[in-house]
Amino acid sequence: MTHHPPSALLSAALAAAERGWHVFPLRPGDKRPALHGETACPRTGDCAAGHRKWEDRATTDPDRIHRAWADRPFNVGIATGPSGLIVVDLDMPKHNSIKGSTDAPSGATTFEALCERAGQAVPTTYRTRTASGGQHLYFTAPAGVRLANTAGKLGQLIDTRACGGYVVGAGSVTRAGAYEALCAPEAVPVPGWLLSILQPAPKPAQAPSRPITGQSRRYADVALTNETNNVATAGDGTRNATLMRAARAMGRFVASGDLPRIVVEEALRGAAAANATESARYYDDVIRRALDWSIAHNPARVRAA
Repeated sequence: MTHHPPSALLSAALAAAERGWHVFPLRPGDKRPALHGETACPRTGDCAAGHRKWEDRATTDPDRIHRAWADRPFNVGIATGPSGLIVVDLDMPKHNSIKGSTDAPSGATTFEALCERAGQAVPTTYRTRTASGGQHLYFTAPAGVRLANTAGKLGQLIDTRACGGYVVGAGSVTRAGAYEALCAPEAVPVPGWLLSILQPAPKPAQAPSRPITGQSRRYADVALTNETNNVATAGDGTRNATLMRAARAMGRFVASGDLPRIVVEEALRGAAAANATESARYYDDVIRRALDWSIAHNPARVRAA
């Protein structure tokens, strides 16, 4: 196939694909996908067998990339899931039009503090500067590990993109500015301490299907004691993940009626406060969301009369 001289954006898409990263077109000057939606799908080409979304249509095939970028200056989207990437998005605080500035720390500052608490240096890896002045840190995901996107799990103004997510690639330009590669030619494997925070908490074990007795209440009390001890003694860089796992584990006892929710909340809140690196409001939010999730996934059992 004969190609015309590549444009800067086509070159950026091809460069990402050479790294093994799956790319797809974003609207010119924008961050939104340029591909058609399901209702407008022509059911031809890539969609001949049925509508394919942007993550399915992202590719590393140079011929397909040349065709996609042939006529318009599309920005470059990188589908993180198919690319085997975990991208940490360090955002900038919003400008306060009343005060004229903001005292909130940036995502980069918060991430540096997170690394320091974990006793680790900020990882040196492929990194881009975003149009807003933030940063994207690219990491490779371990084989067989499937991570979801997160928002605020690592801290304020820190999101992550993995399966089901995408980022705007270097070379793209929006009205707010350009996306530029900063340092480190290669994306390194995600550090183990960071992976341990991003991995979802294991689903709590299903309680035996039998009438609730005083014995199960005693079991719930022992479980609460063990989980609060885990939270109170969690090491640097693992506290938030430990608290979330503990709340999810205890949620099933709230759902079953073995323990009142307020008892679980107060116990976990006290354990978190004894080992605090974040505000009480932050931990309250973690506990609330984790309990809500666990209760929703552990329907109440019917008590024996």
